[in-house]
Amino acid sequence: MEFEITHTTLYKYGHAAEEAYGEARLTPPNRPTQSVISHKIIIDPDTPTTTYVDYYGNSVAFFSLPYRHKKLVVTNSAVVRTIPVERPAGSMELSVQEARQIFHSSMPDIFDYLQPTHIVETGKESVQWAKKFLRGDATLGEGLRQLNEAIHDSFDYKKGATDNQTTLSAIWKQKKGVCQDFAHLGLSILRTAGLPARYVCGYIETDPPKAGDGKAMTGAVATHAWIEILVPGMTWVAIDPTNRQWCDERYVAVSFGRDSRDATPLRGTFKGSGGQTMNVKVSMKRRAEKALSAKAAKA
Repeated sequence: MEFEITHTTLYKYGHAAEEAYGEARLTPPNRPTQSVISHKIIIDPDTPTTTYVDYYGNSVAFFSLPYRHKKLVVTNSAVVRTIPVERPAGSMELSVQEARQIFHSSMPDIFDYLQPTHIVETGKESVQWAKKFLRGDATLGEGLRQLNEAIHDSFDYKKGATDNQTTLSAIWKQKKGVCQDFAHLGLSILRTAGLPARYVCGYIETDPPKAGDGKAMTGAVATHAWIEILVPGMTWVAIDPTNRQWCDERYVAVSFGRDSRDATPLRGTFKGSGGQTMNVKVSMKRRAEKALSAKAAKA
């Protein structure tokens, strides 16, 4: 499949900002399941960017606006081709305990993805869930499936129910949140069980074709968050508790980290006397198969 992706973030200031600085983690990487055909980041007011790769392998575009401006618009535009995801059958049939033993030899490489963070806390709830779904004799494939479905079934998706200050303990109590909260819950449980896991930020298809079920996925109108788990063979497999499914070719990964702070698409600061509002809009539309076939025939 090929997707045209447009992600627009608009910042409006109460009073003109005197200056602003930002980091954009908006560049999709080439991976075995996705290849980037084209990509560009457009900033309005126009300003140059410098790029670097951060600790987690994300391509970061840094920009500065050292002058007054009333608004800031960052548009991420990309065309990405994806292919069906094949999970490693042999690895998924191993037990959780076997996976833990195998990872002991790779501890320096996976250490960060086994540790709690300020956001991804561990506690009695994550211990209880790890014992229930990821006990030592459970197979990885079945344990991950059951955990994914349990998070979806036990928590309500409710936009606005949480914010960046909401703790994981509060989400455990109120039983509701959004995609990043569900990802954080899963990461807490997985790391408690001794399985390395990372947070993924990216895009999911916003306008599915009318053929088939024609049902849009939850969280499709903004950036989406899901989980990748490292399995023996050093392969990442992905689950999406928000939509109760394994991630497939309708997903495009953009950034990674221990939690949402590491992988946030845009972050920065501005200097000014007023506050700011932010509006985000995402479109990820599948290119028509007929158009793709015609394009290939001409090539």
